[in-house]
Amino acid sequence: MKEQSWNIHFSEYGRGTSMFFTKKTRDLIVRGVPEALRGELWMLFSGAVNDMATHPGYYTELVEQSLGTSTLATDEIERDLHRSLPEHPAFQSDTGISALRRVLTAYAYRNPKIGYCQAMNILTSVLLLYAKEEEAFWLLVAVCERMLPDYFNLFEDLIRENLPQLVEHMTDLSFFSSVSLSWFLTLFISVLPIESAVNVVDCFFYDGIKAILQLGLAVLDYNMDALISCHDDAEAVTILNRYLTQEALCTHRNKECITSLSLKTLLIGIYTLVSLFTLSSSF
Repeated sequence: MKEQSWNIHFSEYGRGTSMFFTKKTRDLIVRGVPEALRGELWMLFSGAVNDMATHPGYYTELVEQSLGTSTLATDEIERDLHRSLPEHPAFQSDTGISALRRVLTAYAYRNPKIGYCQAMNILTSVLLLYAKEEEAFWLLVAVCERMLPDYFNLFEDLIRENLPQLVEHMTDLSFFSSVSLSWFLTLFISVLPIESAVNVVDCFFYDGIKAILQLGLAVLDYNMDALISCHDDAEAVTILNRYLTQEALCTHRNKECITSLSLKTLLIGIYTLVSLFTLSSSF
């Protein structure tokens, strides 16, 4: 059904940038991209398709040049390879692990200033589930060098602007920046089941960092009453983890979520019902 809706959309708006930023595209994105189309649409929305087209053979050259190199980054990559979605069949074989190694090592070689950080293995693993190896590399380039700039230090400012009730209760908002860092660096992949997280990634590639920041605010807003009643940071962490765990249990057990609880409901609220939060135009 999803794929049929997208095919109708393609016939009306085309299969390229001509379909960007229409309300119908946004509605389709937030309700979930079909598995078969996910890689193609991620490449298109991120601009990675253009990067790859203008640099033919570049990824292959990087792989060859970085092969056998030994650096702090490659040591860290080797350490984390088998921690990357270990429960997924794609990374329980040498084929998947080798592809992950090549993409991460090639990127660290391309951009030694960034090199490698632990979140990259989780993100790249998911990219490889839906895109070819070279495409996954260019998606990683788009995320690290264009789409995921250092806006996280602004999350506290956004909380102050949009959630004043929370600010009144918790004067030290650096706690939320710390807790949310793993949400943002992995696009929620590290804290949600893949089935839910990839929908967040869909929104990110379509709308950029704004999607992640708004979702972070929505999670805090949904849990507002519990958060303002907590007595310390540890209790607040438990509240947020419980919310995300409930989303995971709902997904894995294939049960119907309580409407107000579902992460999907938060996404639909952000994108199709109302503009829940105010973000700077720079986003």
